[in-house]
Amino acid sequence: MSNDNAVNSAVTSTDFTFSPNRERIFQELAELISHYSPHSMPEHAATHEEAAKWVTAKLEELGLDVTRHPTVDDADTIIGVKEPVGDAPTVLLYSHYDVVPAQNPAVWTNDPLELDERGGRWYGRGAADCKGNVIMHLAALRMVQENGGTDLGIKVVVEGSEELGGEDGLGKLIDANPELFTADVIFIGDGGNVAVGIPTLTTHLRGGAQLRIKVDTLEGPVHSGGWGGAAPDAAHALIRISDSFFDEHGRTTIEGVDTTAKWEGDPYDRETFRKDARVLDGVQLLGTVDDEPADMVWARPAITVIGFTSVPVKDATNIVNSTAEAQFNLRVPAPQSAAEVAKKVEEQIYARAPWGAKVEVSVTGVNEPFSTDPNGPAVQHFGKCMQDAYGAERLTVVGTGGSIPLTVTLQKHFPDAEFALYGVADPAANIHGIDESVDPTEIEHVAIAEATFLLTYGK
Repeated sequence: MSNDNAVNSAVTSTDFTFSPNRERIFQELAELISHYSPHSMPEHAATHEEAAKWVTAKLEELGLDVTRHPTVDDADTIIGVKEPVGDAPTVLLYSHYDVVPAQNPAVWTNDPLELDERGGRWYGRGAADCKGNVIMHLAALRMVQENGGTDLGIKVVVEGSEELGGEDGLGKLIDANPELFTADVIFIGDGGNVAVGIPTLTTHLRGGAQLRIKVDTLEGPVHSGGWGGAAPDAAHALIRISDSFFDEHGRTTIEGVDTTAKWEGDPYDRETFRKDARVLDGVQLLGTVDDEPADMVWARPAITVIGFTSVPVKDATNIVNSTAEAQFNLRVPAPQSAAEVAKKVEEQIYARAPWGAKVEVSVTGVNEPFSTDPNGPAVQHFGKCMQDAYGAERLTVVGTGGSIPLTVTLQKHFPDAEFALYGVADPAANIHGIDESVDPTEIEHVAIAEATFLLTYGK
């Protein structure tokens, strides 16, 4: 494991010196990654439990009072607590130890369960999402101890079913036992920077929903030679319905919903977006010259057709399709309501069904969007800690099109708490994909920022 470019020390205050210890960070991340922990997969329940035990032991090593809390989706949430001194504020640090499945390990360049260093990055499932953030929290807390400790209260919350739980286990635990999560400042370590070396906070998360559409037009498929041209094709009908949600520039349009908002934070320039989204040369971005990528992905609703089923091409025969299905992924930004927008989409599906086609729609997975004010004293202070840790002149503030339902639940219970979303990922991390990776300097810099905050906030 190379120490080239390691952040050996960073002084962000004359009172503190930080040495993240890259070798230990690598070893701990390698150990945690080796405990394969996708949730909701019985064949991996044993290694999921190994990951939970590993996290529990590491929090106990830090002297925290650690408890495990079963959730309704059968995945323990681990909570480590240090009580505040006097009336000092309490800071909650969140991350999760479960991962998305590694898909086909043979497609990876290396074994996804063995942390591998290549070209200055560390590769393995969960390296950036979100085991790298677990390790970042551990490194930060060690540096706090090495610098004499903090009066702040600390609650480390590590979830076991963020990716594939499906039942919002942690959210229901918060609803049932909110006192376990009471905090003045809530740091969500499940994000990342816009690029390596650029300190970034996320202030907006889109909510959303899943909509499944089934269209029937015939009692059964019929020969396209005998009836094609007059018999209504279910696949064609579903394509017409889908197309009603996009204008000639590819922009999402939903009847009765504002889809023209502008993003007020830092921009997302077109060339960077093309690179991050891996857009092919010669293929245009959606929208017009007046539509910025940040508007489209952070400030407006979006519909993506994530599944379409009729007859697979390999099985195609000369028939008129009698049935077809599709699944829409809906994303909804704050301050709009995901439930209300999903209802508008459902209404439009029925209204735009051509030729009297029979349509069924099911709406699932509704989660509301999240937004937070970055101008509170705690978040402002943390932003300065991020800048100092990176040696950066400014802090980048962005949104993201992804969803973290936990944030909405915590904000509901603790409306006066300040929130910050950040983490060790960057666009090159390829989270959820093949060859997921993390740049180790991101773990080090974010850990230093977090440690600085815990040592200095409120003083």
